[in-house]
Amino acid sequence: MARIGIIGLEGRMGQALVAAIAAAGHVSAGGVDQGGDLAALAAASDVLVDFSAPAALEANLDAAMAAGVAIVVGTTGLEERHHFLCDAAAETIPVLQTGNTALGVTLLAHLVREAASRLGDDWDIEIAETHHRMKVDAPSGTALLLGEAAAGGRGISLAEHSARGRDGITGARRQGDIGFASLRGGTVAGDHSVLFLGDSERITLSHMAENRSIFANGAVRAAAWLVGRAPGRYAMGEVLGL
Repeated sequence: MARIGIIGLEGRMGQALVAAIAAAGHVSAGGVDQGGDLAALAAASDVLVDFSAPAALEANLDAAMAAGVAIVVGTTGLEERHHFLCDAAAETIPVLQTGNTALGVTLLAHLVREAASRLGDDWDIEIAETHHRMKVDAPSGTALLLGEAAAGGRGISLAEHSARGRDGITGARRQGDIGFASLRGGTVAGDHSVLFLGDSERITLSHMAENRSIFANGAVRAAAWLVGRAPGRYAMGEVLGL
């Protein structure tokens, strides 16, 4: 039974986490929002779960390190410097950072990596994602996670083979690129499809999120799994033993 502290308590994910912690039989150590007492929350917790904002990540990691507790980072919209911060923190505490905590998405990323590794680069890869109208970042963290899985399967850098925002006369598709398309509208929790398009055939791997409880449930499972681990950088796939 883990004591789980919530960073971003009043947000939609924070409230979903409260319910998920209780349902899983763990203990809520409370939560904070902007301006709250992070140090006190960290001291009362075995593990922190952060679904706040990229701008708050450094302070959240510092609080976890000061208290010597693990942290699950589910905040999306992270930049390269945020990943450096996670790497630095992981030298002291267990850190699990992911663009999506849903267990189904974790398995999907595994399948995408496998497919990309076995199909040649004559198969084009396109990633399409749809989210609610209020989402502020694009492509979604999950789409980027899936893109990294595809790039990893092919042994290439996503940064060097990413095609986004096609508009106008773009020319023919560059072989080996991984394309992204982002749709926004309504109240969609999150739909993601990875298309592998070959000559005269195609494969689509998809995941549809019906509500945010799946992200909260996965985050709680990840948090409980992370308690007691050695310092290091962990991934959701390890939670499922992939």
